[in-house]
Amino acid sequence: MAFNLKHYIFRAFRELLLYHHSSLEFRAKLFAALIAANENYSECELDIVRETGMALYGEADRANTLRLTVEEYLDKVFEDNGLAIDELIEDIMNDLKDIPRYADKISIDDYRKIIACCEDEENRIYQERIVDLYQRLKDDYEKRRK
Repeated sequence: MAFNLKHYIFRAFRELLLYHHSSLEFRAKLFAALIAANENYSECELDIVRETGMALYGEADRANTLRLTVEEYLDKVFEDNGLAIDELIEDIMNDLKDIPRYADKISIDDYRKIIACCEDEENRIYQERIVDLYQRLKDDYEKRRK
């Protein structure tokens, strides 16, 4: 109960309560687009998101917030409310145009762990193509900054 209340408050006031919320949102979009490519995703993917959050942030609250934000994006994608994988990826690309240093936040190794959770060959191939796109975006924006 306390966790749900805390999540609700964080969700409603994320921009005010969370330091560098836009960076966390960007990472959440990256994970969500990749996970959404597997319609039958499981706790495996979400556990990897949380583990990655712990490695990145070193604190459980922020790691849980990353996971919950990914889940919010996944809910939006699967509820068919105008946000699909293509729109999510387009949003990622727009974020990179606006803030090129976000390319440093693209972590290909973490996305490969997500792909390992997928059992369906077609979904895995789709996820691999998304990771390939992320790699190209990362490389392109890193070159531009040099």
